[in-house]
Amino acid sequence: MLQALAAHGLPGAELAAMTGGWEELLAAEPPGEAALAHYAAARGGALFRHSARLLGLAEHPVEAAGRRWALVDLARRSADPGEAAAARAAAAREREDAHWPGPLRPLGMLAMLAARDLARGAPWEAQGAPARMARMLRHRLTGR
Repeated sequence: MLQALAAHGLPGAELAAMTGGWEELLAAEPPGEAALAHYAAARGGALFRHSARLLGLAEHPVEAAGRRWALVDLARRSADPGEAAAARAAAAREREDAHWPGPLRPLGMLAMLAARDLARGAPWEAQGAPARMARMLRHRLTGR
């Protein structure tokens, strides 16, 4: 898989750097602001940036949306209420470009769901809830 990605201009070293984000969560204490920022950039920002590059739109600003998505995902999945609250607060500070051209709409769908989750908060909407799926489909078709 890494060879295939490298053939598309995405070296494995760049992908390997994403593990640094996950490592921030392995500390004994809940992550602080700096650790959450590094986690969000290394996991979500990099994932969205690399994905946009593979989809042929490397210049499109997607990193903020990726950081927000990673933080909301952490908040949804964390068993630690303090960590979840800190991740939600950090996600709320992220601002993103709301324009999603056709090739980037799969990323836009993730970003839109993160914004929806952030606005709704806990208790979290179920992943496969009909309203959630309908909203994702609408975004896929319209980009909004």
